[in-house]
Amino acid sequence: MEKRLEKYVSDLSLLINIPTVSDAEVPDKSAFADFRRQLRELFPRVFGTFRCEEFDGAILLSYIVEGTEPILFMSHHDVVSENGTWKHEAFRAEVEDSKLYGRGTLDTKGNLWAILNSCEELLNEGFTFGRSVYIESSCNEETTGQGAYTISRELKKRGVHFRFTLDEGGLIVYDPIGGADGYFAMIAIGEKDCIDLKFAAKSDGGHSSTPTKNDPLLRLSAMITEIGKRNLFRPKLDDITVEMLGRLSLKMKGPLKTVCRHAGCLKYLLARVLTKFSPTANSMVRTTLCFTMAKGSDASNVIPTEAYVVGNMRLSHHDKKEDVMKKLTKIASKYKIEITELDPGFRSDACDHRTEEYAFLDGLVTECFPDVITAPYISTGASDSKYFADLSENNFRFAPFTVTDEQLDAIHAKDENIDISTLIPAVDFYKKMLRRL
Repeated sequence: MEKRLEKYVSDLSLLINIPTVSDAEVPDKSAFADFRRQLRELFPRVFGTFRCEEFDGAILLSYIVEGTEPILFMSHHDVVSENGTWKHEAFRAEVEDSKLYGRGTLDTKGNLWAILNSCEELLNEGFTFGRSVYIESSCNEETTGQGAYTISRELKKRGVHFRFTLDEGGLIVYDPIGGADGYFAMIAIGEKDCIDLKFAAKSDGGHSSTPTKNDPLLRLSAMITEIGKRNLFRPKLDDITVEMLGRLSLKMKGPLKTVCRHAGCLKYLLARVLTKFSPTANSMVRTTLCFTMAKGSDASNVIPTEAYVVGNMRLSHHDKKEDVMKKLTKIASKYKIEITELDPGFRSDACDHRTEEYAFLDGLVTECFPDVITAPYISTGASDSKYFADLSENNFRFAPFTVTDEQLDAIHAKDENIDISTLIPAVDFYKKMLRRL
């Protein structure tokens, strides 16, 4: 391993080893304090040159060049719990088969490290930033999102407006939806709204030895089955997805190439085809609802007086929340089930991929990764970017790491990892961006 890469792996490992697990129920934030101290040790020039502000654990770094429109880099440093039995310990970074394993390697300590490292190296080289640069890293993106929201509202008060923002989201992947023989830099220019719903069924309770047909869990099961079988949410191909399919078609062959290249003329048909193509493609064209949590009684022989399930809904931009809720309420009421919004979501509009700022990012990706084609899309995942939607017309979600499908599947699952070969290109990408700006 060359010396530069060896240092990169060592430094990133130090950050991975600190268990900054985001848990709204746990008040102990000592790991986050350790993490901030580690950042200062790894990047002394950055913290000595940029102004550093903390907002209850969230970090805002700023380098101000008067008279310039600033840019904003974002990457949270909290992570989810380890989840499952790992091949390597989640918080003891290890390299095997040229991969660095550990929670946060991709989501998203790796990206934060690359951003800060690029700034540190530029400062050490004597580089002077030509425009204002902000770096934001929240400590509760995986839970409440409060840190990024608080910082965005403070910047709003200060009258800050960004030329563009860049957060987590898309990555460099091979064949994003199936049928394209090539690598694509997926640049998210918007995201679906993320809403948590509680579906509760109540009863008088009782002993499990004398069950009835209307027990809460039976009603919930019937409701879930009906929602799962019906196509409640209409698919629609928006202009962004049409553009994405057109870019993907450049690496396709046969009838699929023709269809995707002419997606704009085949919106109605293609939207329905994509729902059956793959889970990823389905999520790109319609609102989704996934049931993720459940609770009944506290004893095996007791009928619950209340049982509930939690559903995570990702709302497409072409759907109105009130219309979707009417459909769900109509079904839930059939089974005497009440719906409560645990998290109402935070809707933000998608930006335009035809802007000068997107063209700049597109060109930079092509220059740094010559065999990669960029493609705009709407992210199905949530990020802190949504809170900054009114601070810029250009909110992009992309990190310059090349990843496999297996690595994508490991995010929020066991054995999260990143190829160490992608670390140097990521740092060089950010360095080149900062030099150009």
